[in-house]
Amino acid sequence: QVRLVESGGGLVQPGGSLRLSCAASGFTFRNYAMSWYRQAPGNEREWVARITSIGGITNYADSVKGRFSISRDNAENTVYLQMNSLKPDDTAVYYCHADGIVYWGQGTQVTVSS
Repeated sequence: QVRLVESGGGLVQPGGSLRLSCAASGFTFRNYAMSWYRQAPGNEREWVARITSIGGITNYADSVKGRFSISRDNAENTVYLQMNSLKPDDTAVYYCHADGIVYWGQGTQVTVSS
């Protein structure tokens, strides 16, 4: 069955960096565009970044553009989110998602605080 396992979250100071990973299984990973979403306490889940299945075309929410970078390794069935210049407003649970597949993993907590 479909499985998405996010990892790499943690506590980081403002201005710091983290790299999130998402290991996918149960579907043909290379055929699907992948996205990262996040959900802060009391807020709705919001889209953060997306990468196409072929060609690696990327798109970002305005709030993270220039600071975050999404990438993928189709040989390893993994999608990444490199997060730099982190701000307290980036604090949230981060989820990866395969476009068109109704499934959400457990997410990974990112906390940006001094």
